[in-house]
Amino acid sequence: MASSSNGSRIGNMVLMLALSNSETSYNALEWTLEHFFTPMGGGNRNQLVLIHAKRLASSVAKVSGPGATEIVPDVEAELRKVAMETVQNAKAICATHWVTPLVEVIEGNPKVVLMEAARRYNAEILIVGSHGYGAVQRFIRGSVSNYCVNNAECPVMVVKKRKS
Repeated sequence: MASSSNGSRIGNMVLMLALSNSETSYNALEWTLEHFFTPMGGGNRNQLVLIHAKRLASSVAKVSGPGATEIVPDVEAELRKVAMETVQNAKAICATHWVTPLVEVIEGNPKVVLMEAARRYNAEILIVGSHGYGAVQRFIRGSVSNYCVNNAECPVMVVKKRKS
């Protein structure tokens, strides 16, 4: 493991990134690649782990009554399709930086999935994108980044949207 003159680690870290099919997530991925990985892959010793939490179809399709169960398979198929597209997009972004990430799609609530994955992979840092919501919207929507900051066992970096 390499260290700088002041003893801080500069390589061999497990960096975990919360991956979703959103501009903020892809922005956080780009930022991570630019700041933690060297150009053209030379000497990269950090491991990038991308975790996509695929929601349960039943948590997305909140319908009841006759025919409600018939919609769940369609919702599940759409969630699988989005997960696959998200992973493909992320891998393509990583490839432009000569980085091969470890990618995992885990079904469940993103907050729970990220906490469990960070523990399992012994992440040195958890990186999440920020949608830039205000306090009221964060309260109503239940901010994943806010939850991670307050509950993760490792440091959490929230990457804000780049200003144009």
